[in-house]
Amino acid sequence: MKETQLIPITSLCTHYQLEMSFFNGLNDYGLIEFVSVKKTFCIHQDKIADVEKMIRLHQELQLNFEGIDAVFNLLNKIDSLKSELITTQNRLRRFEDI
Repeated sequence: MKETQLIPITSLCTHYQLEMSFFNGLNDYGLIEFVSVKKTFCIHQDKIADVEKMIRLHQELQLNFEGIDAVFNLLNKIDSLKSELITTQNRLRRFEDI
C-alpha cells in the first residue's frame, strides 16, 4: 500500500475539526481501521467517504458509536438485498424471454 494513499488521522482531526478521541472511538468500535506508518496513525483514502458519513451521523443525528454501527450494518444489508434483487430480476428476464 502506497503511503500517498494514506491520510494521517491528525489531518482529519484538523480538517473536520474533531478530537482525536472521536477517531479512536471509531477505531476501538471496529468502524474504521488505523494503519500505522512511522508512529503516525493513518486511514486509507478509500475509506474517507465512510468516515464522512460517520461524522455526519454523529454530528447531525447525535448518534453514538453503537448507533453508527447499526446504521452501517443496515446500509450494508440494503446493498446486499439490492444486489440480490437485481440478480433475481435478471434471472426472471431470462425465463420471460423464452
